[in-house]
Amino acid sequence: MAIRTQDLLGQVQAPPEFNLDSLFRYAEANVEGFPLSPSKFTLSQFGHGQSNPTFLMEVSSENSVKCYVLRKKPAGKILESAHAVEREFQVKFIKLSYIVDNKERRRDILMPGCFVLHALGAHTEVPVPNVFCLCTDPSVIGTAFYIMEFLEGRIFLDAKLPGVNPNTRKAMFRETAKTLASLHSVDVDAIGLGKYGRRDSYCKRQVERWAKQYVASTGEGKPDRNLKMLELVNWLRQHIPLEDTAEGAGGLVHGDFRIDNLVFHPIEDRVIGILDWELSTLGNQMSDVAYNCMPYIVDLQHENVGAYGGLEYSGIPEGIPSQAEYLAEYCSAAGKPWPAANWKFYVAFSLFRGASIFAGVYHRWTLGNASGGERAENAERFGNALIDSAWEFIHRKTVLPGRPPLSGNLVLRCLEYACSGLGVHF
Repeated sequence: MAIRTQDLLGQVQAPPEFNLDSLFRYAEANVEGFPLSPSKFTLSQFGHGQSNPTFLMEVSSENSVKCYVLRKKPAGKILESAHAVEREFQVKFIKLSYIVDNKERRRDILMPGCFVLHALGAHTEVPVPNVFCLCTDPSVIGTAFYIMEFLEGRIFLDAKLPGVNPNTRKAMFRETAKTLASLHSVDVDAIGLGKYGRRDSYCKRQVERWAKQYVASTGEGKPDRNLKMLELVNWLRQHIPLEDTAEGAGGLVHGDFRIDNLVFHPIEDRVIGILDWELSTLGNQMSDVAYNCMPYIVDLQHENVGAYGGLEYSGIPEGIPSQAEYLAEYCSAAGKPWPAANWKFYVAFSLFRGASIFAGVYHRWTLGNASGGERAENAERFGNALIDSAWEFIHRKTVLPGRPPLSGNLVLRCLEYACSGLGVHF
């Protein structure tokens, strides 16, 4: 069953370090169209998610109420490179020359550059919320943050889409595949994101990054370290696909593309916004696809996640495509080759990365810095379940058919794609 975006608000209000007066003055000066002298200014926290705390800003003036979303880094000590809300901005430095005592001096000034969401919103059809500003000055509310548009729509926290009729489920999964394909089809050079990250060796670098994060979150007075995770790191290092090293193969990667990070239109079966861009970069896009397919492998919504598998184990609800059918939809829309040869690596990598993220969440919970409540408290158990799931998946004899399943409209689209290269059009 869908919930409205506003219904995700929990009972948690602004934390103590928030200075509402300081935040209001900053928003008034930096958010175009922000109401002046409102009668009421409130801040409340969204309860979904454990990463960067996210808040609803409501500004009332006369007979109108404007809503904005504020997303910030967690308070307290965090792991290096984690929770990078600035990654959702592409930032650049400019050189400023000035004269002091008759001598020319130069210094670097950090400027908000081409904000990745702004670049997508201004130059592509990829559905993203409008963004207004990034603040890297911790004196305002204690951490870096940015302010963006509030999207009124539907969010589905459960990939099984309970309470949704089969035809709508089918349409929504197809829309999800098309949305991911549209994101992966962006010409990053054309919209100013060509230097948003390295395009080659993405998986290789990500394995090392998340292995480092896992080690930093566990052992030596921290939560226990799972030795099977270290063995998984070694397996991944030995099975990185050759396609990962190709310099020109990488494109825009969201990094956390899943159905509960999509906002659907209030009544139509289309995506109006992709959320949570903090892990976005350039790189191997098949990692996005595998991560998006995690509900087929594991069910992180179930309290007994370690003993309760994903859709392929529990049974796929009517209307939802199989994993192979969903992948075929994506590959057809994105013009990508069938990933059967390396699918075992990409899924294992996604489970490994998820386990490392959960380890970080649990470590922050032990330090008192994690948002997410009970789910953060259970993050260690979830992470270990993902490690076990990764090894179970690795030991499978086969994980995908050698060829994509073709049926109905998908056959027609594949024929159109093939024939267009021959100058033949339907």
